[in-house]
Amino acid sequence: MDKFMSRVPWSLDLSLKDKAEEVGINFDALMEQLRLNRSDQEIARELAVSEPTVKHLREHFERFGIHSIVGQD
Repeated sequence: MDKFMSRVPWSLDLSLKDKAEEVGINFDALMEQLRLNRSDQEIARELAVSEPTVKHLREHFERFGIHSIVGQD
């Protein structure tokens, strides 16, 4: 009999909201800037953070969405 390996629908990675708050960015302001399709440079200037910080947060959003939770049926 094959052993069933459980695949849990959670992650230990922080959500985008948690990551934004960790670096002092208002999550709603970040989401608005992404919605407006602003460049990383424009967002960094608007939110007073570094461009690499914005790049990391954008990549997280584009890869995982708001949460890093990936489940399996």
